[in-house]
Amino acid sequence: MKTIAIINQKGGVAKTTSTINLAAYLAIEGKKTLIIDLDPQGNATSGLGVNRFDLARCVYEALIDGITYKDILITTKVKNLDLLPATISLAGAEIEMVNMESREFLLRRLVDEITGYDYILIDCPPSLGLLTINALTASDQYIVPIQCEYYALEGLGQLLKTINLIKQGLNPELDLNGALMTMFNSTQNLSSQVVAEVRAFFKEKVFDTVIPRSVRLSEAPSYGETISTYAPTSKGAIAYEALAKEVIKRG
Repeated sequence: MKTIAIINQKGGVAKTTSTINLAAYLAIEGKKTLIIDLDPQGNATSGLGVNRFDLARCVYEALIDGITYKDILITTKVKNLDLLPATISLAGAEIEMVNMESREFLLRRLVDEITGYDYILIDCPPSLGLLTINALTASDQYIVPIQCEYYALEGLGQLLKTINLIKQGLNPELDLNGALMTMFNSTQNLSSQVVAEVRAFFKEKVFDTVIPRSVRLSEAPSYGETISTYAPTSKGAIAYEALAKEVIKRG
């Protein structure tokens, strides 16, 4: 089982979009996949067609109260894809975690209980707080979505500094699976310039797959669907299918 955190402290970089659609295509490839929604906004939860306002319990109770993951596990509409959901109650988790013993390892304890999956993808909040630190401590690898726009690299230095600190003190095995270019606009020179800049920085760690800017990708979550069912022949669907195959190939 491989656990991968999808992380960028900037908002609007297609982090959640990438989490749910990569997970969907891993599942379609026959890989039993679990999404852990660690973002209090719960967008991965709603994007998979789950009404988070109807949920009595979520990841919060698993982290803070110690209930088993099986008590909150949801089977999604996509075969081979399950979910540990988030609700707004998760927003208070970081405050409560501050004084808890081994606070950085709460999610790791939860992940260690989980069996029967090939991949666990963790949708991280857009911050570098305790929830994100928990995600990185619990993960084998991480993926960084980077939008093909101005200021794309802003904040990456702080993110990588945080990751290095976690590797030194909490999770020495943590490794970069890949940097993922998102929101690529083929009609703009800026998009190509940003891709070139990121490839110069991350080198072979940048995925060959580039995710295009797509109306279909933006629409799908509002219908509670992944792009694999909402618009399976769209450019966004083709891109995320290719990404899933790349992730599998990278081991």
